[in-house]
Amino acid sequence: MIVLLIDLPGLQLGENELPYSIPIHPQFVHLTLGLVIIAIAFDLAGTLFPLGRPLFKFLTLPAIRAGFYEVGWYNLLAATIVTFFTVTAGFFELMLATPPTDRVSVWGLDANSTMLLHGLGGILLLAVIVGMTVWRGFQRYRWRKDCSREVQWSYLLLGMVLLGALYLHGTLGAQLGNEFGIHNTAVHLLRQGKNPNIVLAGHSQE
Repeated sequence: MIVLLIDLPGLQLGENELPYSIPIHPQFVHLTLGLVIIAIAFDLAGTLFPLGRPLFKFLTLPAIRAGFYEVGWYNLLAATIVTFFTVTAGFFELMLATPPTDRVSVWGLDANSTMLLHGLGGILLLAVIVGMTVWRGFQRYRWRKDCSREVQWSYLLLGMVLLGALYLHGTLGAQLGNEFGIHNTAVHLLRQGKNPNIVLAGHSQE
């Protein structure tokens, strides 16, 4: 698959083995993380709103419970859409990667195993986020549309578990870049015996 991608007309790979200077997948990853964290945090804040009402009143903040749930719902919906792009970009960049075979991560995994777990984990997390969005939608528009507390405690519990899973999954991704040098421009230049400071300085002057 790597050969097929490299042979595609017009696909010119740079020093980081990508057709663009900065990996796209990590940018989408941070967007997914931010949206999911905000979604769960605001749904939790909406659920605990009665406890915080005296504080809002003291600070004269015009907060309403429904507003927290609005933020939670739309951020989770946006996270679902963005995560499709996150996973797509991730697999595209994984197919162009040349993993090293002479080292292991702090978790004791080699590069291929880390890539495999990161790829499969991305698909699983996408499925979970989609499932949670569907679940959240049923709560919002069907099951609890007339309730002041819009989300179930079981949903919030799974949301917290999801945040932990995203942290572990993100650590695997960070290991690919930091410990194995996947799509890391400086690492690839060093492997070729080149000085990154000289090469990158020359590119910046072009």
